[in-house]
Amino acid sequence: MKSTVCSFLFFFIFLGAYAQPKEVKIKLIHTTDIHGNFFSYDFISNRPNCGGLASISTYVGIQREQYKGNVLLLDGGDLLQGQPSVYYYNFLDTKSSHLCADVMNYLKYDAIAIGNHDLETGHPVYDRWISECKMPVLGANVLNEAGGTYLKPYKIFVVDGVKIAVLGMTTSAIPAFLPAGLWSGLSFADMEDTARKWMKIIKEREHPDFVIGLFHAGVNSSVINGKFRENASLDVATRVPGFDVVLTGHDHTQFCRKIVNVAGDSVLVINPANDGKFVSNVSIRVKKDNGELISKSVRGKVSNMNKYAPDSLYMTHFSSQYNKIADFVNRKIGRIEEDVESKDAYFGPSAFVDLVHEMQLKISGADISFTAPLSYNYHIAKGDIFVRDMFKLYSYENMLCCMMLKGSEIKSFLEESYSRWVNQMTGPNDHLLQIVRREDGNGYMFHNYGYNFDSAAGIIYTVDVTKPYGKRIHIERMANGAPFVMQKKYKVAINSYRANGGGEIITKGAGIPVGALKDRIIASYPNDLRYYLMQMIEEKKVLYPKALNQWKFIPTQWTVPAAAIDRELLFNHQK
Repeated sequence: MKSTVCSFLFFFIFLGAYAQPKEVKIKLIHTTDIHGNFFSYDFISNRPNCGGLASISTYVGIQREQYKGNVLLLDGGDLLQGQPSVYYYNFLDTKSSHLCADVMNYLKYDAIAIGNHDLETGHPVYDRWISECKMPVLGANVLNEAGGTYLKPYKIFVVDGVKIAVLGMTTSAIPAFLPAGLWSGLSFADMEDTARKWMKIIKEREHPDFVIGLFHAGVNSSVINGKFRENASLDVATRVPGFDVVLTGHDHTQFCRKIVNVAGDSVLVINPANDGKFVSNVSIRVKKDNGELISKSVRGKVSNMNKYAPDSLYMTHFSSQYNKIADFVNRKIGRIEEDVESKDAYFGPSAFVDLVHEMQLKISGADISFTAPLSYNYHIAKGDIFVRDMFKLYSYENMLCCMMLKGSEIKSFLEESYSRWVNQMTGPNDHLLQIVRREDGNGYMFHNYGYNFDSAAGIIYTVDVTKPYGKRIHIERMANGAPFVMQKKYKVAINSYRANGGGEIITKGAGIPVGALKDRIIASYPNDLRYYLMQMIEEKKVLYPKALNQWKFIPTQWTVPAAAIDRELLFNHQK
């Protein structure tokens, strides 16, 4: 009798224990905007660098051990541009498997959202990379010519009984950044509209316990060229109910905040910024009872990878690829007889930017060149020039275009550019440049993006910083001495980003509608501008860089001392 009672008692205790709700702990790790930083080494500056996927590999291994496999590893795109490690496999070694695919496969990423800089490499590169990745590359709003999805829109994961949906999207503003040939056959739907469509499908078809948005877009939404909404992640998180976490990127800005959506639900929105120096570290807890969801919670923070050493097994595994890239960037291509610094370009004509101007004018045969300093603070020392120095001179895979613009449009373009760049000074003690104190109080930064500070070559002009917008630029003549005529049409060398409306300088400034830009382009060149810079230097063998001095800020009695002060605040002043 005692035996029977004990058996029944054990049976009911067992049932009670079995019926207890099960709590599952899941770790979500998110990287974004890695930009080829695979080795904790900066091949451009030729020195070790903190973070990168080699260090992240160490961190991920620790988390996988701690969470017994309950880890989701996701990436938000912009992998294929930045460091020479991706340039080499994008355009030079196209026979080997792509290093980026090999790295993502080695780390066992679960999903990737495609970024605008991934598409910037062109169909042959990104289609090859996508085919080699063992995880899905997501893009619910990347559509084919038939209106269907070019990429997988979402992926379902079941982690210890918890069903998780990951919806991937990219910024819809890609047509404002990239020439149509790079994304031929594709279109990019609005992120919010796409999220509404696929959230309904996911909820009805999949019945997930948890929904993650994996977006290559930042949080400060703006409409570019009157039609493309960039950085719509926060709009989606707020206005489209159903997301538990929205992972953002693209804007290279750390963000970690819980917001309340229109349905009154809490959504974690998080971005670790760029280059793999930090990761999104998200802890998820889900309680289920007999398969039914009871509760869920989420906490997030941005974790610094600085304290994690590069994974030695990872580095050994990719040692041959590392050595190939090192050999590539350390190849000598010429010699330079003067130091050049990118920061000089913010305060007047500079040898750094004028090298690009001269190259653009030579290749295109244009009358005038526009370009901006694309590197914030790089230095090329007098002496031998190596391939790695070309990544200092030109940071992006932009291509060269030649456009037809009227003289009045050229002036208006420059008015818009300098309006982002300089203040309207009212006295000698004002700042020359539009700068603001950094949020951490450690020095100053530009109020606007420096890659939108276009100057011109081929014309002689002044920028009167005492004048308001529209009256600052005075074009005196062509650089060859010919008169500059407002109604005359000129051939203008310009990069593909700007020619397609990137930065809105040509649309807002020159007043050319985005739909009319392609009709103004009279020539496009097949290779990126960095390729032509290397070619030019190898042909010349020795460079004697100098500023062309075809423009200046006035009045000089104000601008020269103000420039010296701003230079100190931007580049030398630390709290």
